[in-house]
Amino acid sequence: MAKKIEKTNAVRLLDRAKVKYELVPYTVDEDNLAATHVAEELGEDIATVFKTLILRGDRTGHFVCVIPGDKEVDLKAAARISGNKKADLIPMKELLPTTGYIRGGCSPIGMKKPFPTFIHSTCTLYDTIYISAGVRGLQIAIAPNDLIDYVGAEVADIVAF
Repeated sequence: MAKKIEKTNAVRLLDRAKVKYELVPYTVDEDNLAATHVAEELGEDIATVFKTLILRGDRTGHFVCVIPGDKEVDLKAAARISGNKKADLIPMKELLPTTGYIRGGCSPIGMKKPFPTFIHSTCTLYDTIYISAGVRGLQIAIAPNDLIDYVGAEVADIVAF
């Protein structure tokens, strides 16, 4: 008998909004929480597995960047697009109190409060992308435009090359 997948807050919110998605479990390696590991476990191209990063701008406060798992956020571009002069990733110890999520399980859906969200422009190249379902070991496969619409994200070029 297949193990029942517990629905997360992010999933319940998508259900309530009648947004189509698929839940995809994967094996967690506590020593390797990188998105590259998630992509390997899923058997998917890393360019389709997006990670959720929380930043703090000097003017606007917290905001969210959703970027391909093998990329780094361009802090200058993220600051500019979010209306800040500068921005930095929040310290790891602030992640749970700020978002309600832990490292390796941070979803752009269902944070403690809504934050301005920016998603990297390459998301629109794919029919489906993967984001965290809000816990380690579970991803949401979702159409990028459905995610953009649901979280009110702005599409932007926010990765460093």
